[in-house]
Amino acid sequence: MTELSISTAAGVFDATAAGPPDGRPVLLLHGFPQTRLVWKRQLAALAASGCRVVAPDQRGYSPGARPARPEDYRVGALVEDVVAITQELGWASFDLVGHDWGGAVAWWTADAHPGRVRTLTVVSTPHPGALATALRTDEDQRERSRYMIDWRETPVTEERMLAADAAELRASYAGQVPPESADAYVRHLSRPGALTAALNWYRAGRPDGAIGVVDVPTLYVWSTRDSAFGPTAARETGQWVSGPYRFETLDGVSHWVPEEAPESLNSLLLGHLRANGEPGTTAKSPTVDSRKR
Repeated sequence: MTELSISTAAGVFDATAAGPPDGRPVLLLHGFPQTRLVWKRQLAALAASGCRVVAPDQRGYSPGARPARPEDYRVGALVEDVVAITQELGWASFDLVGHDWGGAVAWWTADAHPGRVRTLTVVSTPHPGALATALRTDEDQRERSRYMIDWRETPVTEERMLAADAAELRASYAGQVPPESADAYVRHLSRPGALTAALNWYRAGRPDGAIGVVDVPTLYVWSTRDSAFGPTAARETGQWVSGPYRFETLDGVSHWVPEEAPESLNSLLLGHLRANGEPGTTAKSPTVDSRKR
């Protein structure tokens, strides 16, 4: 694995890369409260299959791309980061994988740039339209999402999460994240400004516009013990995909799928790539993107 610094107009993103430089491009997007380290097992598996895989620390998590204002973390800006990073890498098209907040960004990117996203894999996070429907109709999902309202408080949330050796932050991993990874996340988010930047994803306000139906080949992986996303939104997600769609459920697994069930996720991910071209093949030239915003 190689450490990269990817320079864009928005700043410099720290990243880890693995696999042959001419392999099939795959971008991995982490969520909260984690970093690119969450993809360690997926980086290894994808590289072994011949893919060129890159996992960046996203906006706010990379010190060189950490604007101060909450509005600088709106969804449109996060999607622009994905486009800028992949352009800097020289990728005309790529396979996109996201977990948690990274999954939300992946959904929005696939909607806005279907000609560049070869396949989409989202772990845990339902399609934003499906989540919006569940929040209107399902009391269970409203209860699960109540934390997002609480986390918009500042600086109370940061102080509470980092108190007593970040006891609240550590508790969020529910014992399903390897201790050494949890320690690394806490160290990263305990640095000045880092946790506030990560929480700004929740404080940025509503998206600039509505998201549509995704028409790229999509794999959605949901786990039955996910505390953030319930079955209503998970099942509704298929209504928001018009392209080839596969919905997989991991029984007895919590929200932290990439680290708790890496072998299962890797098998599903590699199978999804094979179903849409061999994993190690170089990406094709981009198609015309008639819906690009």
